[in-house]
Amino acid sequence: MKIHDIKTLGELRKSSYKPLTVKDELRKNLVQKIRNKETTFPGIIGYEDSVIPDTERALLSRHNILFLGLRGQAKTRMARQMTELLDEYIPVVAGSEINDDPMAPQSKYAKDMIAGHGDETPIHWLHRSERYGEKLATPDVSVADLIGDIDPIKAANLKLSFADEKVIHYGIIPRSNRGIFVINEIPDLQARIQVALFNILEEGDIQIRGFKLRMPLDILFVFTANPEDYTNRGSIVTPLKDRIQSQILTHYPKDIEVSLAITEQEANINAEQQQKVTISDLVKRLIEQVAFEARTNEYVDKKSGVSARLTIAAFENAISSAERRALVFNEAHTQVWISDLAGIIPSITGKIELVYEGEQEGPYQVALNLVDKSVRTMFLQYFPNPEVQKKRKLSGKPSVQEKEADGPYKTITRWFDKGNHLDLMVDMKDAEKITALYSVDGLYSIVKKHFPLANERESALLMEFVLHGLSAYSLISKKVIEGKIQFKDLIGSMMNLGQMNIDDDDLSDDDFR
Repeated sequence: MKIHDIKTLGELRKSSYKPLTVKDELRKNLVQKIRNKETTFPGIIGYEDSVIPDTERALLSRHNILFLGLRGQAKTRMARQMTELLDEYIPVVAGSEINDDPMAPQSKYAKDMIAGHGDETPIHWLHRSERYGEKLATPDVSVADLIGDIDPIKAANLKLSFADEKVIHYGIIPRSNRGIFVINEIPDLQARIQVALFNILEEGDIQIRGFKLRMPLDILFVFTANPEDYTNRGSIVTPLKDRIQSQILTHYPKDIEVSLAITEQEANINAEQQQKVTISDLVKRLIEQVAFEARTNEYVDKKSGVSARLTIAAFENAISSAERRALVFNEAHTQVWISDLAGIIPSITGKIELVYEGEQEGPYQVALNLVDKSVRTMFLQYFPNPEVQKKRKLSGKPSVQEKEADGPYKTITRWFDKGNHLDLMVDMKDAEKITALYSVDGLYSIVKKHFPLANERESALLMEFVLHGLSAYSLISKKVIEGKIQFKDLIGSMMNLGQMNIDDDDLSDDDFR
């Protein structure tokens, strides 16, 4: 007889089944996976040398775990994946609310069931996917929610007194018995509720109202929290923290390659979008760089963190921005242009918390600045540093030697200095954009010099990138107005701005007169 074919307690007793605690079960299966060189936490990228080994050590030690880190660092995902380290099925007393082990029943229901039916007590096989409980800690969570309380309706229906253990309504923790239970954002739980967890972690007991219960629960507890100074909403009380044996620090991707892999894995791009829209490695890296810039930006609250969800949402929006443009102009295929990054602004503004100065600047402007900083940072990985030419322009009259080495962008900047300008619409046919970009003197030649194998579309994208890069380094000006990006010479734009200020001053003087 196969183990899963067992239907009664008598058959279970005659079988080879030997019950294990949850932590021993996890340890046994983890040991097997490590020996077999299997991936213990599939789909978790960037933690291979840090968080995953720490978690494996904690599970081998049979510890309860606290994942401590900023938002969007896969803390809950790590906890949920632990169910894959459980046995596929375990036997429970059929009908038990707390997954009673038939060999060692805990609840009054299971004890009465076995006392009444003996070896004929029915057995139910519980799948590992059902052995997981999760609760988001909020200030309104009560002891009754987590542990349980007396149910007056059950007492009335069963015609029992409140002193009878059968009137207890078990909370989510006892119902997670013989499984994994996760409390997310534990600092948000009121201190008195955290205190109620002490005895469960220390002794495995639960206490409900006046009942003298000794019900050692078999649970692996996993808690997640942001660093204690993340907000003023609360913190983990010290005695509770002391009872959590392993505290594991999570982190954001340490380099852009890891970040790219995470976004590639998590972004929800359907087949139709994949066929219609091409996105270059350059644009992908620009999007990832936005998150890196945000995490060090003076306007963004570093204690809040910048979730990996920012780049995932931005990537999806960039694809959709290009797709929408293709649909508007009835184009069968397009690519994500640099100008399409205007479409990722909503993905940024909703994913960052600003400090006071950032609020004064405005979330929209901060998001635009982050995109510009991303362009500025990534530009040096593709083209020469524009700062060299910029310093020569600002130093006054160049020497003969400086004229000979005037920088790789001199032809482009001189084209703008002659009064030329380039208008690129955010919504613009690809052919029209390519034609417009090729009209700028020197733009194609610098791309061809550094990327000789690029085709027409790739070259056009790099040409657009050069314009945005020169703007980010203040060699030319860029102005975004009503769906249009206008590139002009820097000095002329500054003079026009100065003239506007003079006109405003004159107008004010006339008003005073």
